[in-house]
Amino acid sequence: MHFRHILIILISSILFCACTTQKDLAYFENINDSQSGTIQTADYQIKIMPQDELMIVVSSEVPSASAQFNTIMATPVTGKDFTDITSTSIGNTQTTSSATPKYLTYTVSKKGDIDFPVLGKIHVEGMTIEELKNYLKSQIEKTVKNPQVFVSLVNFKVKVIGEVKEPQTVNVTTEKFSIIDALSACGDLTEYGKRDNVIIMREQPDGTMGYMRLNLHDTSLFSSPYYYLQQNDIVYVEPNSIKQDNSKYNQNNSFKLSTISTIVSAASVIASLVIALTVK
Repeated sequence: MHFRHILIILISSILFCACTTQKDLAYFENINDSQSGTIQTADYQIKIMPQDELMIVVSSEVPSASAQFNTIMATPVTGKDFTDITSTSIGNTQTTSSATPKYLTYTVSKKGDIDFPVLGKIHVEGMTIEELKNYLKSQIEKTVKNPQVFVSLVNFKVKVIGEVKEPQTVNVTTEKFSIIDALSACGDLTEYGKRDNVIIMREQPDGTMGYMRLNLHDTSLFSSPYYYLQQNDIVYVEPNSIKQDNSKYNQNNSFKLSTISTIVSAASVIASLVIALTVK
């Protein structure tokens, strides 16, 4: 039975390598043989949600006029999250301090608000980054000439686990980040990953966890509402049957080897005691 199990595993592995290279490992199989065409895609923009962390920096031709709209800490404080924004990255912002200015971030409350300097409480939940930027600019330009507003989501992270070459938490630096981007950042799927059953898990507004299964063989995934990922999404690539069978076999084999090793060790101890008693 032991030999038969090994033989089945070997045959299955050979068949897997021979038969799945073109079919199971391929992406977008339903693209026809034409040289060009179009594929419908999802129209999606990241929406700001509670617990998001926003970097907001305001600059203008007169730094002293826009300074009141920034929360700056020149000296880093332990335990605080902030990001360096230099004058070249935000326009004409200048500082009279020799230290690089540190711009503190704004955490969106559970009610979807941020407390912004001068303007006070602003409800930002459901806004896109561009919408918030435009809103702030419209309010600030009432007192500041030609203000420039920089808005960035700094805690956009996606977890990728399962059968990928480098499972990891991906720090996203762009507003549009797709399932393809996430898998590419992790070195693509392994040969044991199910390409027709990639699961995206996403927290819902009511606190529950929703999920969607995506088929990488089918171009319809481009129009899925889960094609573009959101903050804190989890991407899980399920192992195929070959990987699962190999895993079960290895676990059983390890258990057997451990049991045999224990028995051999116990027998050795008993034999040593018998010899010692016999000598006496």
